[in-house]
Amino acid sequence: MAGPAFRRIGKGGDAPLVLLHGFGGNMRTWNRVFPLVKDDVTLFIFDLPGHGKSVASEGRGGAGRMAKAILQQLEADGIERFHIAGHSMGGAVATLVALRAPEKVLSLSLIAPGGMAPAINSELLAEFSKAETPDDLEAVIRRMAGPGLDVPVGYFEAAAEFKQAPGAMDALAETYAAMFPNGPEQGQGVLPKTQMAELPMPVAVLWGSADTVLPCPGPGELPDNFKLTVLSDAGHMLPEERPGDVADFLRAAVDRRD
Repeated sequence: MAGPAFRRIGKGGDAPLVLLHGFGGNMRTWNRVFPLVKDDVTLFIFDLPGHGKSVASEGRGGAGRMAKAILQQLEADGIERFHIAGHSMGGAVATLVALRAPEKVLSLSLIAPGGMAPAINSELLAEFSKAETPDDLEAVIRRMAGPGLDVPVGYFEAAAEFKQAPGAMDALAETYAAMFPNGPEQGQGVLPKTQMAELPMPVAVLWGSADTVLPCPGPGELPDNFKLTVLSDAGHMLPEERPGDVADFLRAAVDRRD
């Protein structure tokens, strides 16, 4: 079985930046972000297993299997050290990559990440996972985003097109189930806070104050080494809602030297 699909952009000589999208998304999540990141940064933009062009790839299921597949693909491509960033479920996957291979990860950037606490709007995600038409997807995505979401023409049609690929809906249902090991009523699976607090690389977190999917954490809810920045009046879909802020956030991580 093949590894997850990815797009490589740029030919910078330094360590690349790996970008991981969220649940039900694909590499197009970053379309408005990556042009704003430094020209000399090489990007590896993945379709997570079970999503987009990786619908049948190795690593389908939970975040742990996805993290293993991402690490294997990077190793196969000769990438020894890298920065990594993830949005939503992709943030949980990125964190697991950092936990499993801390010697490889130069920085960890999390954008409204999953796995930080049990609280999650499982009903809204269930609606999103089952929506197939452009109109249905627009209705649920606008509820996930902050006010005034402005996306390019054809955005919702493209999202529907990916869901119509053979096996896509089954893969999404499989991923949804894996997010809730004890059932949706018990909340999402949570990553080990003690181990996250011991991560050696810089960890930065970006969150919207009006996130309707994963509530923005309060003081003390994240590990002490997680540097949190909150965007006022922003929802969960930060790469689409605030591409400039997300690009600045990523550039700061890549430029950091501490």
